[in-house]
Amino acid sequence: MPPLPPRSQSQSHSGSGPAQEPVQAPGPNSGPVPGDGESRGATGLPAPRTGPPAPLDPGFVDAAVEAALREDLGAAGGTLAEALEGDRTTTVSVPRGARARARLVAKATGVLAGLAVFRRTFELCDPGVVFTASASDGDRVAPGDVLAEVVGDARALLVAERTALNFTQRLSGCATRAADLVELARAAGPSESGGESGGESAGESAGESAGESAGERPSLRILDTRKTTPNLRVFERYGVRCGGGENHRFGLFDEVLLKENHIELAGRSIEAVLADLRADVGPGVRITAEARDDAEARAAVVGGADVVLLDNMTSDTMARLCPVLRGLADERGRPVELEASGNVTERTLPAIARCGVDRVSIGALTHSIPALDLSLDLEPLPSTETER
Repeated sequence: MPPLPPRSQSQSHSGSGPAQEPVQAPGPNSGPVPGDGESRGATGLPAPRTGPPAPLDPGFVDAAVEAALREDLGAAGGTLAEALEGDRTTTVSVPRGARARARLVAKATGVLAGLAVFRRTFELCDPGVVFTASASDGDRVAPGDVLAEVVGDARALLVAERTALNFTQRLSGCATRAADLVELARAAGPSESGGESGGESAGESAGESAGESAGERPSLRILDTRKTTPNLRVFERYGVRCGGGENHRFGLFDEVLLKENHIELAGRSIEAVLADLRADVGPGVRITAEARDDAEARAAVVGGADVVLLDNMTSDTMARLCPVLRGLADERGRPVELEASGNVTERTLPAIARCGVDRVSIGALTHSIPALDLSLDLEPLPSTETER
């Protein structure tokens, strides 16, 4: 097997758009969270994490892919080059020096995501791999579409195959699910409630405020949650963005989300806890407060929450409540966003899209999505040097 390579610069092409700051796994002291940047709206809060995602951080991708390869090869120690010899089937059945071509082919309709991770998996197994993309992340694909081609060491292609597919199918599943729900919400039409939305809709360009062109509320924004696969949150949230969805807070450190359990254990009113939180985080950190009923929703607005999360409410209840909460926010001179959460399905989403909320958070975007069906077709190539 070839030795562990440096990152390839000239032999690969991902078809991606203009360069952006890479997305990496953040922490409390790491600066802006993925996709957030420094852009702030009129409220002084970070702009919604929407639109095409920034490229994934190369170092983060390498670490995740190498860990996955080592898991597959049963090699916790030693160099990756040494670990690559651990494929008991390939090292015996495929001659050393044999070369092959692999084509990534769609077997189902969906949205592609994770092509850079796919590419890098092969690059880590073969430094001389030649990668050619014929599609880009965010593209709609159909059965039979050839999405990419990889030419390189045959043994390396076989070792990388499953890990590369696992990542790409998972991310593409997130992208596909997000795209389907975004389209379903858009087809339902803009929400009927007036007022400020507090942010840009998923389909708008930077600087165009939500709803300003038509004088009505924009289409419902579709957000993910923290219900992600451990250690894969960066990847899965990237997939959601490729499908046109929006990222919620990344973790416990970048935004405040006051939930019912916090209130129960705090032993204080919602207003009092919100006042303490605002004093601690300041005006530039978004605070979301969960509400289970009218009283809690009103208390969240009075307490100064930036977002009121209406938990497990029916669309009829939210349609009645949204104008009341916006009127209360107007009286206090502070805009509020309204978020629906809980019991969100393809059946309930159209009514939610029309009830007056700005956004909806859906755990199913990441915790229970089916992988997009993709396959890798391999064929042998003539080799000048073939030996056992």
